[in-house]
Amino acid sequence: MRQRNKPWAEDMFAKNPNLVTASPSECKGKWNEVFGNTNPIHLEVGTGKGQFIIGMAKQNPDINFVGIELSASVMVSALEKLIEENITNVRLLNENAQDLTELFNENELNQIYLNFSDPWPKNRHEKRRLMYRSFLELYETVMKPECEVHFKTDNQGLFEYALHSFSNYGMVLHEVSLDLHNSDFEENIMTEYEEKFSAKGSRIYRCIAQFR
Repeated sequence: MRQRNKPWAEDMFAKNPNLVTASPSECKGKWNEVFGNTNPIHLEVGTGKGQFIIGMAKQNPDINFVGIELSASVMVSALEKLIEENITNVRLLNENAQDLTELFNENELNQIYLNFSDPWPKNRHEKRRLMYRSFLELYETVMKPECEVHFKTDNQGLFEYALHSFSNYGMVLHEVSLDLHNSDFEENIMTEYEEKFSAKGSRIYRCIAQFR
């Protein structure tokens, strides 16, 4: 579904520099200083309207969360939630995930989340998938050794693709679930899409892929 354009979003970002980092490349290598602590830093690629990252931040106050979202009109909803919840361990970036190495130093991140990413089903668009090898190379560069990528989707084809991509890259797979909501996993924070799809009876797939 096409999102309604919100031309006022960028003005709202500018008015909340404590939550939306305007020049994130200047924070490269300094993200712990931005948060004012030495806590681990977790990144969600494709934050959307922010339900997942805010839920994770509330559940894990001793972890710093960064959410990157390309669409300003979508990300402004996450900002509104952050303001309402008065959460301080989240920063939002209105940036492209292809630029991760310009935003973070090597070994600066401790974990990455990919939630309900665009499946880009056509073969000619394979390189746009967030589990494609070039993206995995970016993640490995900005993450500490042996850290994890947590992936969730309702799309079986994308999940199968991700499992192959992770494995072919040499990553180790953990907690592979073909039906997350009927599993024994107890700490799941749902995204907006996850609530929508699960309400329709769709299976939710999840796995953890760890770099060696």
